[in-house]
Amino acid sequence: MSAQVADLFANKPKPPLAEALRPKVLDEVIGQSHLLGSGKPLRLAFESGTAHSMILWGPPGVGKTTLARLTAQAFSCEFVALSAVFSGVKDIRAAMEQAEQNLAQGKRTILFVDEIHRFNKSQQDALLPYAESGLVTLIGATTENPSFEVNSALLSRAQVYVLKSLTDAELKQLLVRATQGVLEHLSFEDAAVNTLIGYADGDARRLLNLLEQCSTAAGAAGCTHIDAVFIQNALALNARRFDKGGDNFYDQISALHKSVRGSNPDAALYWLCRMLDGGADPKYLARRIVRMAWEDIGLADPRAMQLANDAALTFERLGSPEGELALGQAVIYLAIAAKSNAGYTAFNKARAFVKQDKSREVPVHLRNAPTKLMKELGHGHDYRYAHDEPHAYAAGENYLPEDMPKPGWYQPVPRGLEAKIAEKMAFLQGLDAQVNTKKTV
Repeated sequence: MSAQVADLFANKPKPPLAEALRPKVLDEVIGQSHLLGSGKPLRLAFESGTAHSMILWGPPGVGKTTLARLTAQAFSCEFVALSAVFSGVKDIRAAMEQAEQNLAQGKRTILFVDEIHRFNKSQQDALLPYAESGLVTLIGATTENPSFEVNSALLSRAQVYVLKSLTDAELKQLLVRATQGVLEHLSFEDAAVNTLIGYADGDARRLLNLLEQCSTAAGAAGCTHIDAVFIQNALALNARRFDKGGDNFYDQISALHKSVRGSNPDAALYWLCRMLDGGADPKYLARRIVRMAWEDIGLADPRAMQLANDAALTFERLGSPEGELALGQAVIYLAIAAKSNAGYTAFNKARAFVKQDKSREVPVHLRNAPTKLMKELGHGHDYRYAHDEPHAYAAGENYLPEDMPKPGWYQPVPRGLEAKIAEKMAFLQGLDAQVNTKKTV
């Protein structure tokens, strides 16, 4: 081999920082102490001496791929990786052929499927017989809830481990490891460290990518000391991690809704701003805010519905960022408003009853009578026009089907306007009772 060719092979491309710092043994893994600590589930699994199929569920950059690789290493298995984004049934079959060849050579195979939730049902079904036969030990990685995204048959054959975002302290530990190794030529002020950790948002890979960008920018600028101002000027700091269609999205909208329901305006504002910061569609948030007004406040404060609608219309007119102020003030008002789900509950009960009930006839006195024949049949006969009655109320009148007992679905709460509604209903029920008493005498 010539010197030039040798130099060509010697100059291998420099691996990304995330790859260079990938843990080589289990004890080097930062984070996931609830799984990897002494006596914890994954630690025990590694110590058992027997590999088993598993689903690693967690947000990006928490070590799912690393743990899969370490599993193969710990059990002396061949590691075959598929990406569900790019692979199909043909690729699965090719991976199984490789597994059969490995087995023929006395080696077992770990099949790692990244983003397994992106496989459709038929692709997941194609994995099932191989996992059942033991030809491969399946490790799937997913950022989505496997209860919804992974076939139940496949899920029943794999242990699910839930991985967590790294804490600030764990991210700082990772940063120290990077600066004591590959990036030892750089020093970081505390404010710079805090800025990087904040934008990493629990994602180790993201932190290492930011550090790599820092190193490149610092090299171009000819500096070795990094402060917060340098980071803000030199790096493209994108919004925090936010999956607009995944669990993170629905967990945050749930937190916003429950903060409003729980009458905590600060928490409601926090979750609203978190979602806006993460890239959630403000129009979607506006629709959810309107729903909160109807579902959790209802008739206890009808102004809440109007204000929520006005906020949505204001956003339509102004757009971002000005229109977001209207959404913020709407969630504050909804959070401090009197709460009632009486209307929401009554509607759901009525709807459920009608769905399972028979088709009851409209009482004759309530029927429409636009023709002579209908009038002759008694439609509308003896109907009492409420406005002609005392208190504009036909006391004792029945508006339900004749054979249907009074359900009592709507029960106003003793808060806000509904307290007044409850008083009005009690008064009208008293008038009904007086009429019924006279009928029985």
